[in-house]
Amino acid sequence: MVPSDKLHSKNQLFIKRRPTYLRRAPFLISYWQGDALYFENYLTRKKIQASARVTLLLHFFHTWQPESKLLREWSEFTPDSLRNAVKSLVAGSFLQRASSRRPKPAPSEKALQNWNNWDPAASFFHFSTKDSYQGKITREEIRGFELQAGAQGIPQPIKKYPGRPVIDLPASSCEGAFPRVLRERRTWRKFGRKPITLTNLSELLYLAFGVQTWVHIPKIGRFAQKTSPSGGALYPLEAYVFSQNVSGLSNGIYHYAADRHKLVRLRHRLQKSEVQKYLADQWWFRDAAFVVFLTAIFQRTSWKYDYPRAYRAVLAEAGHTCQTFCLTATWQGLAPFCTMALADTLIEKTLGVDGIGESVLYAMGAGTKPEGK
Repeated sequence: MVPSDKLHSKNQLFIKRRPTYLRRAPFLISYWQGDALYFENYLTRKKIQASARVTLLLHFFHTWQPESKLLREWSEFTPDSLRNAVKSLVAGSFLQRASSRRPKPAPSEKALQNWNNWDPAASFFHFSTKDSYQGKITREEIRGFELQAGAQGIPQPIKKYPGRPVIDLPASSCEGAFPRVLRERRTWRKFGRKPITLTNLSELLYLAFGVQTWVHIPKIGRFAQKTSPSGGALYPLEAYVFSQNVSGLSNGIYHYAADRHKLVRLRHRLQKSEVQKYLADQWWFRDAAFVVFLTAIFQRTSWKYDYPRAYRAVLAEAGHTCQTFCLTATWQGLAPFCTMALADTLIEKTLGVDGIGESVLYAMGAGTKPEGK
């Protein structure tokens, strides 16, 4: 911004037929990287390096203010420099512009109101980690990984305490069906051509995601009980089935109604190429008989737990549920997989969810085993 003593006619700024108003976007955080200060809008995922003057300007518009007020109170700067600064900050989503002092909130802003008690920690993490996987895995990336492994070595999976006392544990045969299922669970990347049966899918959905029973707590209400744990028994997760090769079930997208043990059809027809895109171009999963995308409706958890650590609990619950799914599929003799490499926004658009109140967290699926496996 340029000092106004170098130009004239400060009344030339913001000549409009109707007054317009500005406000700092309510989704901003600031932080230092080295000696540079940055502002980031975690909703739009845009970032700028900020000067002290930009910081003061953003602070000036902490509530809805007329644009013309900036001229009156910042007379030391030229109209053009103020106009350009405002234009740049509006274009970057750091300032919001409206035609009234009390504009109707945008849908995204309204949806984020339920995150108020979790902000900014949970929201910043939530949005900054969406759509992290872009494009196909290239030969250069694979070669880079190989070079890194050769130069640095793969991190060791076991922690050791040299010189500390060691206690031998009794030998255990761990025989039986349950230990066998645990040992046989692995992530499959190849699948057989045979379809899985609707009975297989039904059993798997019920044991992994279905309500097993209901518990009534006096003076509070009714709570679902499932096979995986959930903070406060609030169960924020929803399951969406993308069916490709299930006998007795049409190809398409379904919502699993966990309380009624039914599938609700949302869309006919599904292409393998679509599934590959949803899974961040991981082509090795595209031939699975079906994929389940887990979403979270965060307000179910934030209703009780009004601190940002609860966001961790939702992520942990997705992990609990996925492991239950994978173990159940292994027990059935199927070939399960799971992944967090997702095209988040594309999936959410397909499901018709906003990515804020309800957002995709995890994907899992299964098929029959390849011949000879």
